[in-house]
Amino acid sequence: MTVCAIEIAGHRGFTITADGTYAARLAGEGEALYPERWTLDGPEPYAVPLPLAQPEDPHAQLLPLVDGRVLIGRRAGGRYTFALLYPTGPGTGQLPLGAVDAASLRLLPPSPDGTRAYALVAGEHSSAVWQVAGGAYGPERVAEINGRCTGGVWLDRTGRLLALDRQLDGGPVKAVAVDLERGGEVSPLLQITEESDDRLLLADADSGLLLIRSDAPSPGHARLGWGVLGSTLPVRFPECLRLADAAVTPFAVQPGQMLTPEVCSVALRIDAAAGSWVGVWRPAGRRLHQLPAPAGWLPGAGLWTPEGALRLPYVTGAVRCGLARVPVEAVTQPPQPERAGGEPSRGGATPGVCKPVPLQQAPLTGRTARG
Repeated sequence: MTVCAIEIAGHRGFTITADGTYAARLAGEGEALYPERWTLDGPEPYAVPLPLAQPEDPHAQLLPLVDGRVLIGRRAGGRYTFALLYPTGPGTGQLPLGAVDAASLRLLPPSPDGTRAYALVAGEHSSAVWQVAGGAYGPERVAEINGRCTGGVWLDRTGRLLALDRQLDGGPVKAVAVDLERGGEVSPLLQITEESDDRLLLADADSGLLLIRSDAPSPGHARLGWGVLGSTLPVRFPECLRLADAAVTPFAVQPGQMLTPEVCSVALRIDAAAGSWVGVWRPAGRRLHQLPAPAGWLPGAGLWTPEGALRLPYVTGAVRCGLARVPVEAVTQPPQPERAGGEPSRGGATPGVCKPVPLQQAPLTGRTARG
């Protein structure tokens, strides 16, 4: 399951586990905020509130684990404290895990194994990845990377390879792969041109599909594109993903499409002055299907089933925990060959061909360079 955890005003970071079994968010109104866990893998979704004696700060960060517990990170002065929350009959249990001294910290998307949790502390000249849950002795720094890092996308199914968007000395932003089992060794991942900002938004380990945002085809104007991990095929920037007066952001990829990235369905959030709605697109096609979002959709959150159904979480006055199923016929259009709908980016060593740096076996062969 490829999902994206996004901080969105209105649902305060609704986050889904990598296997799609649980989700967590800050629920409530005003200053009366509390963690809430959603169970998504049953016949019907249901929510379990996890309140404590005091309401939570709106800046608290949540991340669900596959055992049903919810990690919470709370900001207190110049540090972040972490604990695991779990239901205990009528109340909420809390297991303190420790703290990280940092002025600013962000939880990374759920690890693919669902038992560990990581956080990114970004500085001007170096950034650190911390394992904040799932370790033996509390929070532990597992990688230190030169440069200021943002983003965060898992590249494998084990939680070993993490992609980050790195900027060195004010230069362009380039996605790199960080091997957490080798002390944070860094491999180049994306360099479409030397001057372009090349960010990785999503990756699917089953198919190898990469969703990329880069200004390589239009310097100064970032565009959404796609490539294949470890491939020499060009990065494409489809015209159908370029909407006037609207921002397009991918948030979920259909899992289970082994080694067939072209047929993966991708869900996108479309934001414009009129509001937010849903887009569905396949690399093999040349159409962006725009669909109305269900009432109360938590924008930017959702998951695919392996069968190709898109499920979107929503909350309304009448429904506290809902999971809308987008009609299959609306998202399973026969793929069409991409012609004018996608164009290779300009620049690079070969005219008309711009490709991601192949990851290949870099973290396993000693080709990496320490961050």
